[in-house]
Amino acid sequence: MPSVRQSGLPKFIQDKLTKTGYTRGAEKNTIYQNRVTRNNTVLIPRKSWDACRPEVAEAYEKGFVVLVEPSWYFADAGSHEHLASQGIHLGVNALLLYEVRSDWEEYGPQATCLHDGTPLAVADSRTAPLGGNYFARIHATTSDAAEQMIKGFNNSSLRGAGIRVFEYASSETIYRCKVQLEALLWLCRNALQYLSPEFVTSGEAGQAMDLALHAAEDAGLLDIPRLLEARIINSELETCCPLCLEPIYVSAFLQRTEQAEGRETRDLTTTEVSLFHIAELRVGTLGHRPYNLGWGHHHCNVVVKDDGIEGALAWMRRVLDNQAVARGL
Repeated sequence: MPSVRQSGLPKFIQDKLTKTGYTRGAEKNTIYQNRVTRNNTVLIPRKSWDACRPEVAEAYEKGFVVLVEPSWYFADAGSHEHLASQGIHLGVNALLLYEVRSDWEEYGPQATCLHDGTPLAVADSRTAPLGGNYFARIHATTSDAAEQMIKGFNNSSLRGAGIRVFEYASSETIYRCKVQLEALLWLCRNALQYLSPEFVTSGEAGQAMDLALHAAEDAGLLDIPRLLEARIINSELETCCPLCLEPIYVSAFLQRTEQAEGRETRDLTTTEVSLFHIAELRVGTLGHRPYNLGWGHHHCNVVVKDDGIEGALAWMRRVLDNQAVARGL
């Protein structure tokens, strides 16, 4: 697979393009891997299996692990056979995930075994066979003296069982997204003028811009009507923030977000512009894909969160209407 054309671009922007192929961060003791490529092993909640199984989505390059709730599995005598009928097998492509202390106390390895008589063992692999049939993430509470329960996928070489299923993208999709996002970078306002000093001559900057745009066009990633409809670019064919619709400046890729006076953080790495998903990522769809990605303002991304653009706009309308009523406007 050819590499994305990034020659001459500032390293910080090259890094930002590369990071678009990575998942979001994850805390140390959660079930998820922290900032890894989007084609890694995916974790699929059992209840989401019908929407996320490979035949519905696409083949997961590094496999998948179905997460099964112990309370459901052990309460239903036929659960083992039910899982098998759906192609789900504990220890092969599925694991029991203990997240509730009462489940651990009632159905943990000290108390029971699988319905087929297999003893419970901690998993130690993301690929089949998984080396066991369960792992645990049970947090301590302030109401009792119980300690935090962390078992499986918690050492430095194997931290986290996999990635969130809705963050998945194949290697090919990751590559195509980067090609499109680089083209959108060059469509930002004053991009050529701002980036020219990074090249030996302005002519080389123009050639780099042409190469990026032609690469996107040849790959079917520069469909102007689709980009306009998704609000990734504006009527002037400039890259814009999908929420506020203001044009994006390349200089904003390098600017750190503003911090409130007296609350500054020295190691802040957040910039004014970041990756923006047009339709929010949801279980059951693979939303990290071309024409669903753009560049947007960090603040607008925070406002949208997991509600999506339409949800954020509906909330804004309610806020404005309430303010108008309160002010007698």
